[in-house]
Amino acid sequence: MWEVLDTAKNVAKKSRQVQINKQALGRFSRKVLADEIQVPRWNRLYHFSGSDEATVSYLLVLDSLNFCFWPAPGKVKWEIEYESRKLSGYYALAAALKQAIKSGAPVIKADYLAELTPSKLKGILGGQGELPLLEHRLQILNKLGQVLLEEYEGQALKLVESAGGSAIRLVRLLVEKLASFRDVAEYQGHKVFFYKRAQIFAADLYGAFDGKDWGSFTDIDKLTAFADYKLPQVLRHLGIFDYTQALAQKVDQEIYLKAGCPDEVEIRANTIWAVELIRQELERMGKGLRAFEIDWMLWNLGQHGEFKVKPYHRTLTIFY
Repeated sequence: MWEVLDTAKNVAKKSRQVQINKQALGRFSRKVLADEIQVPRWNRLYHFSGSDEATVSYLLVLDSLNFCFWPAPGKVKWEIEYESRKLSGYYALAAALKQAIKSGAPVIKADYLAELTPSKLKGILGGQGELPLLEHRLQILNKLGQVLLEEYEGQALKLVESAGGSAIRLVRLLVEKLASFRDVAEYQGHKVFFYKRAQIFAADLYGAFDGKDWGSFTDIDKLTAFADYKLPQVLRHLGIFDYTQALAQKVDQEIYLKAGCPDEVEIRANTIWAVELIRQELERMGKGLRAFEIDWMLWNLGQHGEFKVKPYHRTLTIFY
């Protein structure tokens, strides 16, 4: 996505609080080249898989809610139990929706989403603790149901089909039709485009369908990294990100960064640009990986304890 990549590059050039360490980036790239770090496979344990329509609808609902899992100060982290194990974060959401579908709840039906109530949403998610921004999640699902009913005969497949096999067109459709996917900020008077969750939906379709059928896109290689919380945490651990002392203190003390503030925009934009530089370096070395595959690698690393020694930045937002 040229607008995402170009604006990320522009922010990276002007950044004051975040710098990309090219030596550390090279070290990581060499590890990837040596296959010490591999692209993870699509997780079929926690994700639902059914008919084409059900799977596409599930992924659209999942990625509509895929943001902000960490608890507010003084609140208990949201967790669920799934197959005798405790889950939190993104995998908890994926599994909670999967369990709801398996139990017969029509959580992937557009008419149900359009009329969804707070109590029903809480029942679908279940678990213990508090998932932040619950009222926003409800509004997002209500609007998703309405748009699907009004413009796509209530079918997520019709929305994907209207993109004509283009991942980029699909991203832009989501951004156009649904404000919750309109992930845009401003930096020094210029717009910066991220489109994190919209891009993830295209990549998730690719993963769930093994790049075939509803996951087959002619331009999947044009997706960028998905600027979130976990990737900057991993990049910092790897030494690829250097924070100024002022920003490091804010992140380490878990001081909220306001959505759209310069610090937060620099973190997210540099995430996208760092992944692009890794992609370019690997290509130069003879290994062709797409940006979203490098993203998956980094995100997967972030699930290991050693990468959680220092916290991720905290921003209360529906966009990631």
